[in-house]
Amino acid sequence: MPCKDTTAEITIHLDENDCLIDFVFSKITCNKEIGGGTGFFEYCRGKSAEEIMTLEFSALLDLFSLNSEEDQFLLYMECEALQSGIAQLLGEPINSKRYQIDSINFDQMGTTIRQVMSPLEEMPKIVSCMKQEKNKQQK
Repeated sequence: MPCKDTTAEITIHLDENDCLIDFVFSKITCNKEIGGGTGFFEYCRGKSAEEIMTLEFSALLDLFSLNSEEDQFLLYMECEALQSGIAQLLGEPINSKRYQIDSINFDQMGTTIRQVMSPLEEMPKIVSCMKQEKNKQQK
């Protein structure tokens, strides 16, 4: 990411069966889209809200084989934003200091969730399942 300001917003569109139609995740300061090149959206499209909530980040790292730290970070941000927005819709607990729902609207087209995310205090340690297993075997 070119700057450290990761204050972002996500708009999530689910159909009438709560399956993902679309999501747009962008930085608030410049409206620059976050992610988009990882394949995460395409992977999630059509999945149910409950199925998206079961996705584990380390498994996604292995699935997408992202080599650069920036791509891994962007995947983390996309996944975290999507799951936290859906978690709020489902009434599951989230970090309310980091995530704020702007709105949840229901209509004949489905559900639209708008959420704002505060910046991360520090970058999470990102290790794929394959790397974790390899490290275990070396010990």
